[in-house]
Amino acid sequence: MSDEQPKRVRGIGTLTDSESGARVVARPASTFKVRRRGLSPKRQAEFDEWIEKWSVPIDGPLLDWNDTFANADGRDPERGVVLDIGFGHGESTIQMARAQPDYDVLGVEVHDPGVVTVLDAIENDPLPHVRVVYGDVIQFLHRVGPESLRIVRVFFPDPWKKPRQHHRRLVRHDMVTALTDRLEIGGELQLATDIVDYAELMHEVCEAEPRLTGGIVERPDERPLTRFEQRGLDAGRPITDLRYRRTS
Repeated sequence: MSDEQPKRVRGIGTLTDSESGARVVARPASTFKVRRRGLSPKRQAEFDEWIEKWSVPIDGPLLDWNDTFANADGRDPERGVVLDIGFGHGESTIQMARAQPDYDVLGVEVHDPGVVTVLDAIENDPLPHVRVVYGDVIQFLHRVGPESLRIVRVFFPDPWKKPRQHHRRLVRHDMVTALTDRLEIGGELQLATDIVDYAELMHEVCEAEPRLTGGIVERPDERPLTRFEQRGLDAGRPITDLRYRRTS
């Protein structure tokens, strides 16, 4: 790690330089709600088997995508990598992986049922170009090198609706800075939420990042409708999509 002191970022956490040159984030509080839901014995056995085959550990050295996504035929190093953060039940991750086989996908989630659903799809669909990170993306980011991602997706992150909880939201200045460090020039940050003030925050922090250009967009056709989005629509909440491209 660098000898420089961590940088305080607008009221939450710190950004710290890393050996790779892409900054890492330290947060004083988690950005996700713990949801307790056990797996059946059969599903737990499948989880235990598949997580060994298809997961990427939180801890370890900087990742080389050619090793992470290696297959029997090797890997085209020009393939883009998608970081899909907080994929929930996995519907959009699975459907977009089917529709976009030319991208390698690294999905990050903390909740067992969604993780095992994606592992099942990798194993049985099959989707050999998908891997899973079982844990907190903030703790994992030190393994992702600078300018190494084609797309970062954050669809319907935990909203933390109460004002006293807003500091727990994932998409804030520090995280946008760290994610932008890891986007290729020309790479995209794709966001969606059904919470109005969270959409406003996403817009604010992305507009403040000088390396990004973009804004609010119409709902992209390629983004599948998930149960989280449908729940918001049923409740009458507007859906906001934002897309930003790294320009420098």
